[in-house]
Amino acid sequence: MNRVAESATATTFVLHVPDWPGHVAGQHVDIRLTAEDGYSAHRSYSLASAPDGERLELTVQRVPDGEVSPYLVDELLTGDLLEIRGPVGGWFVWQPEQTEPVLLVAGGSGLVPLMSMIRARDAAGSRAPFRLIYSVREPEDRLYMAELHKGSPGLDTSYVYTRVTPDNWTQPAGRLSAEDLVRNGWPPDFEPTCYVCGPTQFVEKAAAYLVLLGHAPERIRTERFGPSGG
Repeated sequence: MNRVAESATATTFVLHVPDWPGHVAGQHVDIRLTAEDGYSAHRSYSLASAPDGERLELTVQRVPDGEVSPYLVDELLTGDLLEIRGPVGGWFVWQPEQTEPVLLVAGGSGLVPLMSMIRARDAAGSRAPFRLIYSVREPEDRLYMAELHKGSPGLDTSYVYTRVTPDNWTQPAGRLSAEDLVRNGWPPDFEPTCYVCGPTQFVEKAAAYLVLLGHAPERIRTERFGPSGG
C-alpha cells in the first residue's frame, strides 16, 4: 500500500487486492474495520482508479469524530490489512463503449468516482467528450490537482469556489448555480449523460437545476453522501 496526500484532510491509498474481480468506473467498495474486542464498523468508499488489474485507489476524506476515516487517514500503515467487499453498484457507472457527451458535476470529495470515469476514459482511449464542473470550498480543498491541471484531450474542467477563491479569480465565491451549469456544461439538445456526486443537498440542487434547464431526468445519474459517522 502507498499513500498520497491529496489535501490537508484527504489521502489516496493505492492498494493491492489479490484476486480482485475487476470494477467499472463509478463503483465503490465497503471497508470493514474490526477492533480487538470484536466491535466493527464499515463505510463505503468510491474507487478513484480506472480498472487496472489488482491495483485499486481509494481517496478518503477525514470526517471529524468519525469511526473509520480518521483511522484510515491518520493511522493505516503500509502492510496493514483491510477487509474489502466489492465492487458495488451498477447504475452510477461509465462504460468505455458510451460515446455520448458526459457532464460530471462534483461537490468536494464527490469528485472521487468521477475521477475514476476520467481515468477510465483515458485508459480506454475514448473520444467521448467530457466536461467536469468541480465545486469546493477553497483552493486548498481540491483533489487530484496535478492530474487535472495537466488535463487530457477532450476533457474540459471548470471550478466553483463556495467560500474562498484563488487570487485574481473573476467569479465571486458562491454555491453552484444554474448559470454555472449553462456556462460550463452541455446544452440539453446534446443529450449528455450527467453524473452528479457530492453531499446530499449539493446533489439534489444540481440535479434540480439540470432538469430545470431541460436535461432529461433519465440521463441524470446521482450519487450522494451525508453524515454517516465517518
